[in-house]
Amino acid sequence: MTNGKDKSEPILAICYDFDKTLSPDNMQTQGYIQSIDYEVDDFWRESNELSEENEMDKNLAYMYLMAEKSRGKVLFTKETLHNDGAKVKLFPGVATWFDRINDYGEKKGVKVEHYIISSGLKEMIEGTKVADKFKKIYASSFYFDKSGVAVWPAQVVNYTNKTQFLFRIEKGILDVNDPGVNDYFKPNEYRVPFRNMVYIGDSETDIPCMKLVNINGGHSIGVYDSETKDKTKVYNMLEENRIKYFVPADYTKNSKLETLVKQIIDRTASNEILERFHFDCVKEKNNVQNTLDYYNINADKFVASTLQVDFEETQKKFTDKLAENSFILDFGCGSGRDTKYFIEHGYKVDAVDGSKELCRRASEYTGIAVRNMMFTQLDAKEKYDGIWACSSILHLTKDELENVMDKMTTALKPNGIIYASFKYGNFSGERNGRYFTDMTEEAFGEFIEKIDGITLEEQWITSDVRAGRGEEKWLNVLLRRG
Repeated sequence: MTNGKDKSEPILAICYDFDKTLSPDNMQTQGYIQSIDYEVDDFWRESNELSEENEMDKNLAYMYLMAEKSRGKVLFTKETLHNDGAKVKLFPGVATWFDRINDYGEKKGVKVEHYIISSGLKEMIEGTKVADKFKKIYASSFYFDKSGVAVWPAQVVNYTNKTQFLFRIEKGILDVNDPGVNDYFKPNEYRVPFRNMVYIGDSETDIPCMKLVNINGGHSIGVYDSETKDKTKVYNMLEENRIKYFVPADYTKNSKLETLVKQIIDRTASNEILERFHFDCVKEKNNVQNTLDYYNINADKFVASTLQVDFEETQKKFTDKLAENSFILDFGCGSGRDTKYFIEHGYKVDAVDGSKELCRRASEYTGIAVRNMMFTQLDAKEKYDGIWACSSILHLTKDELENVMDKMTTALKPNGIIYASFKYGNFSGERNGRYFTDMTEEAFGEFIEKIDGITLEEQWITSDVRAGRGEEKWLNVLLRRG
């Protein structure tokens, strides 16, 4: 099973019907029906009658008739069907189409994949000279016994159940028996979102797929025979919003179809840049919201685990850098433990936190009004002698951290001091429901060089002081504004 998370470049999936889309006629009429001494019209008339009289799926009817009428005339095996498939004629240019389109996609940074979604026979399509060009062939097929003789339908693909294969392609769940196709995927997790799908077909049997691709931002193309130039069907499909475009079924170099598909590839390349930018914005917003939700939901548990922790050694290391009665900003005060310590030791304190629930509990514990504020909302100028950011700004991305550190520097009086702490390591991302940016000495040293007006005065590593977590390491830093 593959999934939507494993991709490094945009993927464009081109899905094709087969009969009268890649080939000018039904595959069964190009050798098989003649081999059982039937006229083509008689075969389809009898197949349709069998379907109507028995309320039978039309595909099952023709598959039954193929097997039944071959008795005593043709050995009805997979090899026979492959051989008949090799006789199937293709539209002009089909033989070289796939490599040309793949090459163009590669030049544009788009991976192109080709799929068959057909009511025709898989075994016959496998016999054509282009069978190896498809990532997956979804088509009706037979079950063959140990002798290789077809004895029962294995898959029946009709015009309504064709759509399931589009969802499989979308999610990267290509195995027809994999129930993972029903799993929930976030919008940014689809391997091939519908906007990056092309469906090429010729008739009413393709309408459900065409409509599904169309309404979800993809590209449905109707093709018509370039010799007869009969556009009746494609006109109707365009009128009914089933397709976006129609072109001759001409796959030769520089044909209208090639030009159109290349333009779709161009659009995919540029559009995916915007889509990734969008999903980066969504991810950043979700990181912030998930972190706030964590603290709001788990406020009591968090307060219980941190309030009574002895942190005086680090607190004193910070206050030793400050004059008496200095003004401190507790920047992400959490339970209010450190705010209360500073107040009790004669310092003036502003306390803020992004979590409303922690603000409420910290206000009750410290006796001062703790302000609910996001780090990015800090707009003070030369107001504080010291800023205490204990286990708080570590929830910012590195880009956000750079912006916020600039704001913190601006908020300090000249010669002011900042304390901050980070989990030790190189990880950045979501962990246990919260976003973290970890730091090492080297990583923080490189980071702080980007911030004007502030210098690294001291950094040291400590163990977590909470019960049972002594193996966790923390990077502590003291910074001074020039």
